[in-house]
Amino acid sequence: MELEELEVYKISRELSRIVWSVYEGMNGTIKHLLGNQTLRAVDSIGANIAEGYGRYHYLDSLRFYYNARGSLWESKHWIEILYERRLIPENTYNSLSKNLDTLGLKLNNFINTIKKKTRKEP
Repeated sequence: MELEELEVYKISRELSRIVWSVYEGMNGTIKHLLGNQTLRAVDSIGANIAEGYGRYHYLDSLRFYYNARGSLWESKHWIEILYERRLIPENTYNSLSKNLDTLGLKLNNFINTIKKKTRKEP
């Protein structure tokens, strides 16, 4: 299976595309203070999934998948902040929140599957 076929990776890339469009619409100060943090957190999810996928041993891969999960929670934080401060509309917030929740469930399932494989690894 190729990286681009992994559902968790596909969802993370879609989130990156959505957040990039939000980021592009921000003004200079907001973009610098909040936009950069949000974009980095969301992009980090997919980057960690990709790096973990490229590792040879399952235990090594798991470390990056856990990092991806941490970045997911950081992303949730920043999306909440953007919404609370009225920097994104409700429909964008709802879409991002739904995608992050879906990704969180799928990423946990993916991690559990990899953990089972570690028990079989020599």
